[in-house]
Amino acid sequence: MDSIGLVGCGQIGGRLAGVLARAGTAVRAFDVDPARAAAAGAEPVARPADLADEPAVLLSLPSSAEVEAVLDGPDGLLAAAGPGLLVIDLTTADPSSTQALQARAAARGVALVDAGVTGGAAAAERGELVVLVGGEPADVERALPVLAPISRQALVMGGPGAGHAAKAVNNVLNAVTLAATGEAMLAGAAWGLDPARLLEAINAGSGRSWASEHRFPRIVAGEEMPGGLSVALMAKDVDVFLRLAEEAGTPRAIAEAAVAAYRAAVEQGHGDEVANAIVAAMNGGRPLTDA
Repeated sequence: MDSIGLVGCGQIGGRLAGVLARAGTAVRAFDVDPARAAAAGAEPVARPADLADEPAVLLSLPSSAEVEAVLDGPDGLLAAAGPGLLVIDLTTADPSSTQALQARAAARGVALVDAGVTGGAAAAERGELVVLVGGEPADVERALPVLAPISRQALVMGGPGAGHAAKAVNNVLNAVTLAATGEAMLAGAAWGLDPARLLEAINAGSGRSWASEHRFPRIVAGEEMPGGLSVALMAKDVDVFLRLAEEAGTPRAIAEAAVAAYRAAVEQGHGDEVANAIVAAMNGGRPLTDA
């Protein structure tokens, strides 16, 4: 693809703009901060509607509220788009909102594909995200070549909303295992176990998880995790799952306990910090090694 539109140049979107630009694709982008679009190597535009003449537009936004504004607002894509536009939503969004937007887009001849991404900022920087895709089969077929330069794997999950539903399930497990491992590590350290040795034991046994293998070595070492999902966004992602589970009528007690921990961390002032800060928040603002 010679050119593409992008809405949202944050932790993920900004990195993807760089990946696409390095691959030779001209990127035109809207962001509430035009300087972020320029810093990502994209040509800034003034309104989302200015991207309606692109063959495809990627959305990388904080939540469904922003997606709805970008698509439905007076300066939104749907008002300006002609038939044939392909919109691919990479946001961690509410599946029910996605389904409603897909129907409104289809009425205007616009294809909307939901494509939840996982792998974090580091994978986005390398163009190696895993993408969970939902949409009408013909629209998904059009979207897969667009997603190829930014992903190492695309998994088609089903119809409209399925990609975002799968992302919500993935992210609640990410949030729960991070918080649960934090509680366990704090208890072990407070008992007197060496955190580094304890983490080695967890990762050699049945308690290991993505959080213990990838996040906790940095937490134990006191290192930053630049570009990672923030505490506030992790809480938002669990809320997406909670709404999904409520609509489905399935249990959600564990997710509710996890989101309470993230909300408490936000109230303590950790909302803008990388999600690893949940451990320090649980420990009264002190690092794990001070347990």
